[in-house]
Amino acid sequence: MEKQLHLNLLPSRPPMAGGFQSSSKMKMGPGRKRDFSPLSWSQYFETMEDVEVENENGKDIFRVYCSGAHGPVLLLLHGGGHSALSWAVFTAVIFSRINCRVVAMDLRAHGDTKVKNPNDLSADTMAKDIGKVVEVLYGDNPPPIMVIGHSMGGAIAVHTAAANHIPSLLGLCVIDVVEGTAMDALNSMQNFLRSRPKTFKSLENAIEWSVKSGQIRNMESARVSMGGQVKKCEESTSSPAVSKSIEGVIEEEEEEDVEEESNKKRMKEDDQEIKKESIFTWRVDLSKTEKYWEGWFRGLSALFLTCPVPKLLLLAGVDRLDKDLTIGQMQGKFQMQVLPQCGHAVHEDAPEKVADALATFMVRHKFTDFKEGYLC
Repeated sequence: MEKQLHLNLLPSRPPMAGGFQSSSKMKMGPGRKRDFSPLSWSQYFETMEDVEVENENGKDIFRVYCSGAHGPVLLLLHGGGHSALSWAVFTAVIFSRINCRVVAMDLRAHGDTKVKNPNDLSADTMAKDIGKVVEVLYGDNPPPIMVIGHSMGGAIAVHTAAANHIPSLLGLCVIDVVEGTAMDALNSMQNFLRSRPKTFKSLENAIEWSVKSGQIRNMESARVSMGGQVKKCEESTSSPAVSKSIEGVIEEEEEEDVEEESNKKRMKEDDQEIKKESIFTWRVDLSKTEKYWEGWFRGLSALFLTCPVPKLLLLAGVDRLDKDLTIGQMQGKFQMQVLPQCGHAVHEDAPEKVADALATFMVRHKFTDFKEGYLC
């Protein structure tokens, strides 16, 4: 099986039976359709705020979503091209299991964060951003903080921890990012980015693509997180490029025969209405960030192993492990858990499994306690 990682971008492994969360599975009968309508952040987080950070050029504004008022802080860092909303379903689950606070932030140039220099996505700059946001949120006496990052966010979490930007760092959790396989994947990254649709005729259309293409295997998570990946754009929907991308959504075979005639009718109606519709495109042009990719991942395994806090590595498959981490794991330098039947977006595909692994890790290290009444 090919090793497919790793900016949270390369195509996930082919969907397996049971790959969706049971709570998000929908039985499909003839004529029955899935609901691709978007869900609001407020169903998963308690508050949303914009954090102002001073820099040499003025002020940067970072969007953060929060839950909880007591216990250690789980600081959540998303993957490349995604946003804090990719943590929405996970947040609701982990919050039901342990006593904690959650802060999920949109990283520089992602989601609804607005910075003066969105083109600087170097590991050093992004790690400093994390430290500044923590300082604004908590001042000189921050609470204990566990940093959790997925893919690119996992790399930035390691750089943040290694540079000691969070003095109250409690622990580190990295999800499905390993230096060796990430570096191998960079060669094919541009090809993957070119293969994605450039635009979508609606947010529902983008959600449908994310699920049917296998990028996100949990319907519920896709419905809340895709809004952080795409935005409305002004380009004319009558252009060939837009038409092509809209047609690129993968159709389910079981629906094609049943709905062929109604589809033809709908296509005529769509042709008439399409000029009135807003279309959506990706918020981040990841192809332009290529010069930073190597800096995110080069030397990451050694850096991870030297971080002087308890560490947890969650992977979608054992084939992700590189030599340095294999040796480190044998020496007991970190805890590792493999979560099978997941794509690369592990925390979206299986939020309950990730929450269980993290809750157990934090309670074992006496960082927090299980919530009263929760049966682990």
